Amino acid sequence: MSASPAPSPLPAACDRAVAHLRALGAAEIAHPGGTLLAHLQRVAEQLAAWGARPALRLAGLCHACYGTDGFPAALLPPDRRTDLAAVIGTEAEAIVYLYGSCDRKATYPTLADPDGAVHDRFTGAAGVPGPRPRRDLAELTAANELDLARVDPSFREQWGPGLLTLLTRLRPLLSRPAWSACHTVLAP
Repeated sequence: MSASPAPSPLPAACDRAVAHLRALGAAEIAHPGGTLLAHLQRVAEQLAAWGARPALRLAGLCHACYGTDGFPAALLPPDRRTDLAAVIGTEAEAIVYLYGSCDRKATYPTLADPDGAVHDRFTGAAGVPGPRPRRDLAELTAANELDLARVDPSFREQWGPGLLTLLTRLRPLLSRPAWSACHTVLAP
């Protein structure tokens, strides 16, 4: 009789993350499609549907903890990174920080370039991440923006063409399922 594989720790980590997000007030913050918590959960579900690894899915669930360049409401200040890392792990937290700290205007035009810098809006520093963090940032960006486009027709109407241009530029970094969803949701 062969032993069955150990159950994935991801569901328990997601439950801890959701409890943490609730304690930080994410269920009370209005956001397109309901609350910030509902949006965060949809983003994590989208990443799971695309086959994202556990750390990226957890990062999707918590991606707005430090606020973002497009959503300034922060659940935690960036100087409390260890608090979030204790809940979701250091790899997932590093993705959350990368996403939340990203100065989009300075970063997105060259993100798909191997030497494109990611600019930190908190510190003003810039660095060139490796391939995996670049892919994570692109995939999380796609999941986040596509959720907004799906739940808010006025958002899609106003921002859809620009998002399609951005995500087309990021296409080399996106998984096949992510790119397919971009095209399905945003293409005219």
